Amino acid sequence: MGLDFLLTALVVVLVPGTGVVYTVATGLARGRVPGIVAAFGCTLGILPALIAATFGLAALLHASALAFQVLKYAGAAYLFYLAWQTFREAGPMAFHRQAAPASLVAVARTGFLINVLNPKLSLFFLAFLPQFIVPGEGAVSLQILAMGSVFMGLTLVVFIGYGVFAAALGARVLRSRQVMTWMSRTVALAFAGFGARLALADR
Repeated sequence: MGLDFLLTALVVVLVPGTGVVYTVATGLARGRVPGIVAAFGCTLGILPALIAATFGLAALLHASALAFQVLKYAGAAYLFYLAWQTFREAGPMAFHRQAAPASLVAVARTGFLINVLNPKLSLFFLAFLPQFIVPGEGAVSLQILAMGSVFMGLTLVVFIGYGVFAAALGARVLRSRQVMTWMSRTVALAFAGFGARLALADR
């Protein structure tokens, strides 16, 4: 595992995706602790994809058009559901400060499901990690598992940073009803866009 892998993985983690948007939105709407919990949930949601890549299950997913389509549409439907919840200012990302607080379990579960229901994540690991395998440095599966674990560690650290920063910003910014409504609509639109992109994905 070299520096090239670490730098590439860090860049991938830093790029905003569904997990980043969810963690930032949770930090903004709910505060520091829920933002950190969201980061843990999103990171834990990577584990099934890592296991699939390690044991070759991701290749089976890639080969099975039906399995890919089922998981893809389930993931897209969940993102549309999150968009609708956010638009209605309900659920773990409700921006209204007087909204009923979401449990930390619900916050973590949402982050977990966002990644688990994304078939592109397993295929990403299948395409990304093998590029950095070093011949003669141990079993391929162990190298993939090690690199995937480092990737998860980077994800957790970066996402916690996003969540904590968003919470600090939210405490200053989300004071007026108008700003909260604007943020809620923006996040809802982002999730709807992610859902549409996933639904239209073809591998």
